[in-house]
Amino acid sequence: MEPYSIVITRSAEKELRAIPSGDLKRVVDRIRGLAQQPRPSGCEKLSGESERYRIRQGDYRIVYSIDDTARLVAVVKIGHRREVYR
Repeated sequence: MEPYSIVITRSAEKELRAIPSGDLKRVVDRIRGLAQQPRPSGCEKLSGESERYRIRQGDYRIVYSIDDTARLVAVVKIGHRREVYR
């Protein structure tokens, strides 16, 4: 199976840069894993959002959308669990 392409929005890229270096590698590895498996175990579809999912990585949440026809995963938000849904 061909891997999905990953696109990170400009706002998510800014949020990614704000993550402390101790957690950054794990978050980036988790995002890279979405290319092979865009719906990994533990991902949850967000209610009220069309084709938006979230996965956890420690205290951080990664919110993304999936386009299966274009084989594209778009990361739209990355943040600490207490702030990401605001």
